[in-house]
Amino acid sequence: MNNKLVNNKLVNEVNHPKVELRRTIIKNRQSLTLEEWQEKSNLICRHLQTSVSFSQAKTTLAYFSFRQEPDLSCLFANSDENNSKTTLAKTTWGFPRCINKSLNWHRWKPNDSVITGTYGITEPHPELPRIYPKEVDLILVPCVACNHQGYRLGYGGGYYDRLLSSPEWESIPTIGIVFDFAYLPQLPIENWDKPLQAVCTESGLRKFSD
Repeated sequence: MNNKLVNNKLVNEVNHPKVELRRTIIKNRQSLTLEEWQEKSNLICRHLQTSVSFSQAKTTLAYFSFRQEPDLSCLFANSDENNSKTTLAKTTWGFPRCINKSLNWHRWKPNDSVITGTYGITEPHPELPRIYPKEVDLILVPCVACNHQGYRLGYGGGYYDRLLSSPEWESIPTIGIVFDFAYLPQLPIENWDKPLQAVCTESGLRKFSD
């Protein structure tokens, strides 16, 4: 896929309603071949693994890939007892459940149970231990798109907007996860939008604040 052509097409759509931009980006994401999707996802994981913010985090919140979002599974697939000497094995992973209008976070490790939750998204089993803000060192945030200032375009449900705007969560470091073609110069911004601290694509990690 020609990222430059796709990127130009998306920039031209910034003036359209968010729903149109969101639809176009998701369509482009789902047009990736399995090989392209996995290759780009693996590059994102490698950039994360070499970042200080990720390597120093003891508890990291992530997501299960949905509709060909960047796949982060290689980061937590090796965090088991057989790899106790690795940095990844020392990471406690948390994944969200959509409850009413908010996200509840649960500890999860490979082989733990998952369920199909709201919107058909994979979620940790509700009986797994909860994770609370004071325990969290880093949030890997799924995005439809991010711009060069760190603002994100989500899926329209407002789950992460509410999370990242709440006092108990707003100071926790965040990294948005997108493919290059969804990293745009501009996005429609609302008054309540909060910028992320960094964005990671297959080209690398870009920080906006320390």
